[in-house]
Amino acid sequence: MMDVREILQKVKNNELSIADAEAYFRRAPFEELGYAKLDTHRYSRSGFAEVVFCSGKTDEQLVQIFKHLVLDRGEALGTRATQDQYERLCEIFPDMQYDPVSRLLKIVSANKELRGRVVVCTAGTADIPVAEEAAQTAEYFGVYVERIYDVGVSGLHRLLAHLERIQSAYCVIAVAGMEGALASVLGGLVRNPVIGVPTSVGYGAGAQGVSALLTMLNSCANGVATVNIDNGYGAGYLAAQINRLALQKGEG
Repeated sequence: MMDVREILQKVKNNELSIADAEAYFRRAPFEELGYAKLDTHRYSRSGFAEVVFCSGKTDEQLVQIFKHLVLDRGEALGTRATQDQYERLCEIFPDMQYDPVSRLLKIVSANKELRGRVVVCTAGTADIPVAEEAAQTAEYFGVYVERIYDVGVSGLHRLLAHLERIQSAYCVIAVAGMEGALASVLGGLVRNPVIGVPTSVGYGAGAQGVSALLTMLNSCANGVATVNIDNGYGAGYLAAQINRLALQKGEG
């Protein structure tokens, strides 16, 4: 799918007729599949194509959704997928990739350029699945990502050993369960935005991530924004938007 600027440029260069351009703009802004309405114009509006939440969908629904998305953009990303869903989709899409840690399915365009700089930090090793969902989502959207894992506040020297790398990022993602203090610590150390991702890692009083969520929401550090519990995808998407703004500022 072409964006508006690309279409207008093709018309200007006599590579596309006015009639064809008009027909393109008259297309419905979504594709009706009955059980899903694929937002085919999302890339034109936001710069990022629609992503599939795989949990709860049948194999046949996923097959048809991915067929349309791949035909439209040449690539596709699915979140919260299972091994069984991957094996079914892989029969149709041999180049489908699956990461069992992040539970992401993806078909990625060849030679994708990764630009900018986002750092993803975790408090502990148990937070890595959510962190990988964030990191790989950002990478899918064209971001260069560095990972710094297991640098929680119980051993602050581990975090400080990587401070230069962290401070050079356009955006930092802090993934933490238990009490969720990592986001506040990072917020006090960097000049650019911090995205807090509370995870459901922890003991009983952690309430499946609610404790970490409340800590991040009540952070005394400036510049900390918080997404939902275990929402690595949301953090990766937001980091990609921040990274894009930083790149545009640098290019301007």
